[in-house]
Amino acid sequence: MNLPANSRNGGQILVDALRINGVERAFCVPGESYLAVLDALYDAKDEIDLIVCRQEGGAAYMAEAYGKLTGKPGICFVTRGPGATNASVGVHTAFQDSTPMILFIGQVARDQMEREAFQEIDFRRMFGALAKWVVQIDDTRRIPELVSQAFHRAMNGRPGPVVVALPEDMLTDIVEVADAGPARVMEPHAAPSEMRALQHLLHQAERPLMIVGGGGWNARAVEDIRHFAERHNLPVAASFRCQDLFDNTHPNYVGDLGFAAGPKLTQAVKDSDLLVVVGSRLGEVSTGGYTTLDIPTPKQALVHVHPGIEELGRVYQPTLGINSSMVSFAALAAELPEIDSNRHANWTEALNRNYRENLYFEPSPGPVQMAEIISWLSEKLPADAILTNGAGNYCVWVQRFYQYRQFRTQLGPTNGSMGYGVPAGVAAKLTYPERTVVSFAGDGCFLMNGQEIATAASYGANVIFIVVNNGMYGTIRMHQERTYPGRISGTDLHNPDFAALARAYGLHGETVECTADFAPAFERCLGADKPSLIEVRIDPEAITPRMSLSQIRLEAQSRR
Repeated sequence: MNLPANSRNGGQILVDALRINGVERAFCVPGESYLAVLDALYDAKDEIDLIVCRQEGGAAYMAEAYGKLTGKPGICFVTRGPGATNASVGVHTAFQDSTPMILFIGQVARDQMEREAFQEIDFRRMFGALAKWVVQIDDTRRIPELVSQAFHRAMNGRPGPVVVALPEDMLTDIVEVADAGPARVMEPHAAPSEMRALQHLLHQAERPLMIVGGGGWNARAVEDIRHFAERHNLPVAASFRCQDLFDNTHPNYVGDLGFAAGPKLTQAVKDSDLLVVVGSRLGEVSTGGYTTLDIPTPKQALVHVHPGIEELGRVYQPTLGINSSMVSFAALAAELPEIDSNRHANWTEALNRNYRENLYFEPSPGPVQMAEIISWLSEKLPADAILTNGAGNYCVWVQRFYQYRQFRTQLGPTNGSMGYGVPAGVAAKLTYPERTVVSFAGDGCFLMNGQEIATAASYGANVIFIVVNNGMYGTIRMHQERTYPGRISGTDLHNPDFAALARAYGLHGETVECTADFAPAFERCLGADKPSLIEVRIDPEAITPRMSLSQIRLEAQSRR
């Protein structure tokens, strides 16, 4: 397109803003409402890699996973109406997972608004409770200003998603406007008095416990928090699906506070006299349904460190609240003078021993032992391998028996969103093609976004997808049997041959029906030089590592 000197249309101004902010990749499903942006991305194709996905939910999950992996906002483009509603699941995931993300939505033309035009939605109202900020850019001249604000909001404070609506005609307006500079991350710091207060509490504690979680971490912060734990001999637990924030093989690691948490760890939270919570919001899962700490004032001394000031005192009143980024707090904590931690050495050793005991397992019903498979992967995979998963009971095996050793090797939605594992695996492999990526899904979970294996095939993202097939929505069946034993309703599934389906998409496909077959199947996938899928068919009775489905039913019936 030939434009007057120094003039650009809205699509070009927007793409220039993306370049200025260092965007290297964007995920999309195309739509006519933002054709001007797609045209501008054509001219930027050497700088911004545009990944075309098969459904907006998958595209949004990929952007969220990219944001988790890199700490930079994941970028997603979708069209209005159905495109935006499909993408909303990724926005909710980014919000609860504290992940920087920007969702750009093509919108109806400005002269058609408030008429319920074709696919029209007021995105400010739709996304108001799902995102950190929602804005519609009605004036092309304000694109640099408002896109800069979107990046700043996504990255600063508690990281999270921002939604930007782009009226179709606004994107084609031609204007002259100066670009904004790149957005910057502002690092709130703990005050010296707060660090002294933390040191004092550590001196007094006999049963301290540190819990790490949330967003805003980087590799340096993870290393610094490890030094802090070592110098003070602190036991360290991870909040739900944040296990890659502390080396699981470290003698100070004591387990995760997710659905696979060992009962002794849950009790340790209650028995501790000092909780140092770094980054975690202390949500429902990590507190056992808000039962392990008293509300609003815990009986334990509570140090709560969080980048979002609104989180401090939101549910629990802290003894010491510290509004700080993870990076700056971890750096300061690593420099705190070492204390005599021998008085709680036995406490730390006991909690670590409990964690290691929780790695042992009893055989499950059926010829496939998921615990054995996950333990084999834990020993086999390199330390930097990335594991992704969605939601379902199959995740309990992954999170209980796999030991994460490096930062950003775990991608799982803390909002418990099904369908996340496949697109997250694709995003991970595209971001780090040299690393092994293993994506887990249940049979119900896989078919929510399984079409994104086509995206993996299109872009040569050689993920190994593992589908754990038990023929039902397993988590819901488990709860159903606990509450309404024997009254099965709405939880059975009729599934395809997943390995054959994968081959139809051009992937390498394998089927595993006994434990001994898994390792050779996995090795064949590693050598396939293409994306691959392993369908693992497990006995429906193998619903959890601790109890079978029949045991859950019988226990529930005995209480009636």
